[in-house]
Amino acid sequence: MRKMFINGAWSESPKSSPVIRSFNGETVDHIPDATDEQVEQTLEAAQKASKILAQIPAHERARILNKAAALIDEHVDELANLVSLEVGKPISEAKGEAGRVGELLRLSVFEGTQVRGESLPLDAQVGAGKDKLGFTMRVPCGVVLAITPFNYPLLLVMHKIGPALSAGNAVILKPAKQTSISALRMTELFYEAGLPENALQTITGSGSRLGKLLCADKRVRKISFTGSTDVGEQITRIAGVKKLSLELGSSCPMIVMPDADLDQVAAATATGGFVNAGQVCISLQRVVVHQKVYSDYLDAVKSAVEGISLGDPMKESTKLSAMINEAEAARVSDWLQEAVQGGARLITGGDREKAVVQPTVIADVKPGMRIATHELFGPAIGVAPVESFDEAMEIANGVNYGLGASIFTKNVNTALRFAQQIESGNAMINWSPLWRADLMPYGGFKGSGIGKEGPRYAVEEMTELKTVAFHGL
Repeated sequence: MRKMFINGAWSESPKSSPVIRSFNGETVDHIPDATDEQVEQTLEAAQKASKILAQIPAHERARILNKAAALIDEHVDELANLVSLEVGKPISEAKGEAGRVGELLRLSVFEGTQVRGESLPLDAQVGAGKDKLGFTMRVPCGVVLAITPFNYPLLLVMHKIGPALSAGNAVILKPAKQTSISALRMTELFYEAGLPENALQTITGSGSRLGKLLCADKRVRKISFTGSTDVGEQITRIAGVKKLSLELGSSCPMIVMPDADLDQVAAATATGGFVNAGQVCISLQRVVVHQKVYSDYLDAVKSAVEGISLGDPMKESTKLSAMINEAEAARVSDWLQEAVQGGARLITGGDREKAVVQPTVIADVKPGMRIATHELFGPAIGVAPVESFDEAMEIANGVNYGLGASIFTKNVNTALRFAQQIESGNAMINWSPLWRADLMPYGGFKGSGIGKEGPRYAVEEMTELKTVAFHGL
């Protein structure tokens, strides 16, 4: 059984949970289910550590964290293998994820060394006088709670702990239960690099139980959560007065205009809708196609999607494999059948074997269908025809999500109208919504969350702004 790192030690617990490989049902390992007492130990240790970490100079933090980044680079293959086993992600995708983590940490380190305030022109206030000096400074929040999902268990962990540590906070990491092994291994590498005691604690177990205990505690000053909108709403109700960053659900649309290059669109669809079996926050889910090219698009995308190879995630040739578990695969399959029974048309795919769902394209999707209104989080797209740009925008904006969206057009004016009118935190022109550079601001509108990730923006989220005024004697 793996051990979690809390209160300065690698610790077991009276209870544990298996990590099951979804592709074949094998047990990968067991992880501890932390007790309520261990949660309290973790919180107390984090509060003490936060006082010490706030006094460590930025250059010293940078030295340690850059060493951790180098160690992560040296263990890319090992980390990728763990991710593929835990998630069912094809090994080629897992290597791509693991290969980005070290550089993401270095970006976070740099931004952590650039935290700064500004001078305040106090004499611009009538009556303030010239004998005063004002400025702002940024200070660490203190204790940061990072709650991460299963779909990118290295990258999304680092998007939280990298900026938090580089800004001088103590971090409590609660990874998804299914993907705790990779998080624990990365924690080991941080401590091999010389991270101060309890700067990072990684606690494992039930998210519904541990999350409530951790989120409600007043010693936690900042929560950074990635997961479903429903859970995000629960966090807002129990967190109390503290800073929140919530990266939540989505149902990303892509608009295809008549002047689009359909070969390019089909290739983008095959990537954007099916990477990681569609289990990506910005995965393409809804395709809105102008009626003039609707049939041609369906022909092109059918061929592209049928070229996606299914199989064992540990084989380099595999492009799509198992979902996170069989229950999620069954849910996705039910949604697809529901759409077809409601009048949609199956173009390709639709079958399921245990946790593996074939890459699926469904046409003639109606706006009220569940696949068109809720987050599917699976390897399928729903396609709908429209007569105009305005109708396409109405459909694209007609859900309670706003994380990612895209359009394919050669018309600059149409692209600009899209960029201005789309209700989404990320807007892609001539690619699918599934694209992210780690340094860019990333976050959603509406039910897709609050706050921004990306190292520069996350460091700001992980700090507090303090105003200082000197008064002349």
